Amino acid sequence: MPTDLSPTARALRTLEILRTRPGATADELAASLGVTERAARRYVGILREAGIPVESTRGPYGGYRLGRGTRLPPVVFTEEEALGLVMAALDDTDELVASALGKVVRALPERIGRLAATLRDHASAAPDPQSVRPDPAVTGALVAASAGRRSVRVEYRSESGVESEGEVDPWAVVLRQGRWYLLCRSHRADAVRTYRVDRIGSVHQTTRAFDPPDDLDPVAALEEHLGLGWQYATRVRFDAPLSEVARWVGPPMGRLEASGDGCVLVGTTSAPAMYAQDWLARMPFGFRVEGGPELRAAVAAVAARFTAAVES
Repeated sequence: MPTDLSPTARALRTLEILRTRPGATADELAASLGVTERAARRYVGILREAGIPVESTRGPYGGYRLGRGTRLPPVVFTEEEALGLVMAALDDTDELVASALGKVVRALPERIGRLAATLRDHASAAPDPQSVRPDPAVTGALVAASAGRRSVRVEYRSESGVESEGEVDPWAVVLRQGRWYLLCRSHRADAVRTYRVDRIGSVHQTTRAFDPPDDLDPVAALEEHLGLGWQYATRVRFDAPLSEVARWVGPPMGRLEASGDGCVLVGTTSAPAMYAQDWLARMPFGFRVEGGPELRAAVAAVAARFTAAVES
């Protein structure tokens, strides 16, 4: 949480926490606000001074909660915010999102609501075929564990269909190009891993705490590790300068290194067939697959299929 917020802003944030997490303790409020327990209690006091009833219960199961009948101020959108929200959700066909968006539109002031409804009903979008929406419950559990710095056990299914289970430290959940990823440290591999959230079947939070790297940049770290740590090794040599090949190589394909007059792409993959036909087949440069054997076999299969397609 930003450290330069005013006491009023932190008090309002305290109100929001108590609305969504009744029973939160002073310690939990302090952790969410980024302040001491004493400061958290002071913000509770500010709410009480403003006439908002905040009840407290002592004991191991105690905490703070809003009193009965507490009326919270409505969320107010500007015209730009309302239209921006509709535009952000326009290409989402998920029924849950559509239902939530409908409630928001109906709750808007009449003039803004009419504009938002017109945009929703008459604008069209071509959804990104590459985007995949994960289970909201799984995503929420991962975000909560990341925020609470608690390790989790996850069940995961790779692109090739291999299922596994293991404990990870969930550093961050990142949305990249229409897909949700979990950036984490795998306890079993003792290494950084990136998992597609839509392929995570279940999440079970543990009591083990963790600390993410102090200088963690989730997006940069995700980009760096997308092409590493998978089952099958890949090594491809290109007959073109690195500067030209780099425009065609995404982070999931691996790490590109200069080599003589050309360059070498080194990485790993869980799906050699996909790597060969979706990535390598579109490269406009000559290349040789130097490893591993699974990728060489996948490229040979694609080459044989293309050759058969032009044989008379």
